[in-house]
Amino acid sequence: MPIWNIITLQNRNSPTIEHLNIFHDHTITILVIITIITLYLITVSTLNYRFNRHLLENNQIELFWTILPTLILIFIAIPSIKTLYLIEEIISPSITIKTIGHQWHWTYDYSDFKNIKIRALNIKRNKIRLIKTFNRLVIPSNTPTRILITSKDVIHSWTIPSLGVKIDAVPGRINQSIILIKRPRVIIGQCSEVCGAGHRFIPIYLERPSIKLFLKKI
Repeated sequence: MPIWNIITLQNRNSPTIEHLNIFHDHTITILVIITIITLYLITVSTLNYRFNRHLLENNQIELFWTILPTLILIFIAIPSIKTLYLIEEIISPSITIKTIGHQWHWTYDYSDFKNIKIRALNIKRNKIRLIKTFNRLVIPSNTPTRILITSKDVIHSWTIPSLGVKIDAVPGRINQSIILIKRPRVIIGQCSEVCGAGHRFIPIYLERPSIKLFLKKI
């Protein structure tokens, strides 16, 4: 859940965000090492007043600073390709939920179960104003769930950071993603596309009970 003054990523609640977090740490480590080495070389060069006036070119140095960035990009790209493949792969979902973005609410169609409409709960005295909703999207934990996303009017974006999910809802087009929630809890998300004046009234409030409780709620 997002909280005030947080400077790190949210708690990881799905395999997707775990892979994204590992890739994030991998990339940040490389960037920190490059930054430290660059600052060290700049400092040494600034404090060193001696120079070789006969040195006009050096093929070895030019070859080094051409090959090294290429190797660094390859070292970053390999885990990136793996992560993208895992995010886009849809393997044998147990449940399919069709999500439709409206101004200003979400509609969820459980196909074989029911259709529900979710609107923001606008309570000024409540600390979770415009985050909590009248109805909750219910997805069982430890169950592969396919989310089909589309829009009725303008472009929206169905985003839950703690699950590593961000899917654009485009009118006339259906996008999809897979969700596997690991632990039962309540997850909060929001439309991350500036879709109009009522953009703040279109949150996502997701509850993930066990499969037995899910069947009772549905």
